[in-house]
Amino acid sequence: MHRPPPEPGERYRFTVVERWVHRTTSTLMMTAIVTAACLYLPFLAEIVGRRRLLVVIHEWSGILLPAPLLAGIFFRSLRADLTRLNRFGPQDSGWAWRAVRHGTRAAGPAGKFNAGQKLFSAFIAGAVLVMVGTGLIMWFPHLSALTVRTGASFVHDWLALVVGILVIGHIRMALKDPEARHGMRTGRVSRAWAKREHALWTEDEEQGEKHGREQEPSAGR
Repeated sequence: MHRPPPEPGERYRFTVVERWVHRTTSTLMMTAIVTAACLYLPFLAEIVGRRRLLVVIHEWSGILLPAPLLAGIFFRSLRADLTRLNRFGPQDSGWAWRAVRHGTRAAGPAGKFNAGQKLFSAFIAGAVLVMVGTGLIMWFPHLSALTVRTGASFVHDWLALVVGILVIGHIRMALKDPEARHGMRTGRVSRAWAKREHALWTEDEEQGEKHGREQEPSAGR
């Protein structure tokens, strides 16, 4: 996918496809979380009402959660970032522990995604699959035994609580970093931020740019 050159002092971080996958997935996730809260918390249920409508919205937002990623998988940029998210390198060893103790900036250099982002993505991906599976069991109760439905409901409810807490933490971290939000909104980040927060990725990008400049004279001959 062709993309125009970034503004001076900026670096591309995410393509349009990646940003829309993130945006639609987060919208579906927040819809599922909010409707779940309205269904399970009595004071919210009384305020909102319309329980049947909430159930329908919750069911469909949950079942559609994997859809944006499945659609985006056909694009090379998203597949490349999924590969980065699924690979833990030497720089990731102990990163999360150091980040908890001293903050992300003191945790050491990171690639395009730090270890915390990789762990979060891996957990959410697995949790979505489990939530969709257990949700389908509860959606079609006549297809499984009572013990299966009871176990599915238990797993679904408690995993939903964990996911909700982690998503709130994810949002809290994003609110503390306006540059990261700008990157997800526009696809571009400042080179200074990239070098400070994702030094290893910046080095790889600079090497790629240098290699590209070296190849240009050869291509012009």
